[in-house]
Amino acid sequence: MLGRFPFLAAVTFLTAVTLFSQPTFGQAGGGGDDGDAVENTAAGGVEIDAEGFLSARTKVDPTGALTIRRLNEAKVSVNQKLQQPSQLRKVSLVRLERQVKELLEAGKPVPDDMQYLAGLTRITHVFYYPETDDIVVAGPAEGYFRTANNRVVGMTTGQAVLQLQDLIVALRAFAPDNTNTRVISVSIDPTQEGLRRLNNAVRRTGAVAPNRAMDVARMYRDEVGYQEITIKGVSPRTHFAQVLVEADYNMKLIGIGLEKPPVNITSFIDAATVRSGSGLQRWYFQPNYNSVTVAEDSLAMELTGSGVKLVGEDERVSRQGQRTRTGKANKASRKFTTSFTKSYDNLANVSSVYGELRNLMDLSIAAAFIQKMNLYQKSGWSMDTFGDESVVSVERFRAPQKVDAVLNAVWKGSYLMPAIAGGVTIQPRLALNSDQVTVDTEGKINEVKSSIVLDNLKDGQWWWD
Repeated sequence: MLGRFPFLAAVTFLTAVTLFSQPTFGQAGGGGDDGDAVENTAAGGVEIDAEGFLSARTKVDPTGALTIRRLNEAKVSVNQKLQQPSQLRKVSLVRLERQVKELLEAGKPVPDDMQYLAGLTRITHVFYYPETDDIVVAGPAEGYFRTANNRVVGMTTGQAVLQLQDLIVALRAFAPDNTNTRVISVSIDPTQEGLRRLNNAVRRTGAVAPNRAMDVARMYRDEVGYQEITIKGVSPRTHFAQVLVEADYNMKLIGIGLEKPPVNITSFIDAATVRSGSGLQRWYFQPNYNSVTVAEDSLAMELTGSGVKLVGEDERVSRQGQRTRTGKANKASRKFTTSFTKSYDNLANVSSVYGELRNLMDLSIAAAFIQKMNLYQKSGWSMDTFGDESVVSVERFRAPQKVDAVLNAVWKGSYLMPAIAGGVTIQPRLALNSDQVTVDTEGKINEVKSSIVLDNLKDGQWWWD
């Protein structure tokens, strides 16, 4: 078992990966790993090469001047009506798909207003209107622009804007004819052989002087070698998947003290002591499943709260490198995950990747609700355009597959405390289980639904305030 030994440092291993830019999509493509359709423009910290390996990349726009210029340009070019902040902007998915289909059939590009879902920054409601067969998502919205780091955010709040490509991925995961998706997840894990080598290295090392701690930590990193990225439930070649991976990566950098968060979060390294225990620390995001309220007629839903929480669990590792779950988390790990969860809303407001992760959770639960409540069948919406990769291509990125470990060594005491595995786990159907959902017996959701008028929508109109 990976455990206590005379190395006076807390060493943490994790993986390095990031998000890539949001391409406009159109008629397909698909593209292989090296095809012309593959997007590989870095949006933040690293690039993905043709072999699926990730490498570091220098950040752009350190002064913010380019971002400010892009904001000013967007204020001139973006629809002025759309730029007006709205507490509850409505988007009809059925009408939106119809307009996208018409554009593609005419050989025209899908405009940014559609690409960025009329500036929605959250989904707070889903409504079905039997009289018009509209399935509507709604939430706060504002004008949008693309930052120098290729993040699409709101002009007013700076919060991450929902994207059509991510909506399509979520809808495909919970499509009319797809009942197989139980979980959407990413996991970044060391190989069993790497853990076996690490165990052997720990036993060989013996006592380590403080001035050799970092050198020994680097040696342990090399013994672990690369780690594997596993993505389930969605295509790994989508923006959706890459947001999951980047959020996980950045969270671990914060946890092990390699990245200072823009808000106050107690890191694992800050909280760790020589009594924090041994083994592996595993941290992963999941939805706050108690955030769903459903109307009594099951034709409307409301999402409340931040919708995301970070949880942790210790793992044991055998000499052969086999991992065993303990079902428990040590005190330092609990302090970190609790602090991160409490600060999530504030973090998402200033760090776009966490806003994007929250949006993905909202989209996944909304798509699962549409499927679970049979709204596809009730509305007669077969999702033929959004559901067909040969018509609308969203699988346009190189799939992240492997990453090298990075490390931090902090003078703490005589324990090896590796944070080696983690990820994001989204189980949208779990959020809709009867023991998780709150039923709106007071009819408040339907009051909001009834206040929305669709009769005066113009031909081709797919969003409105």
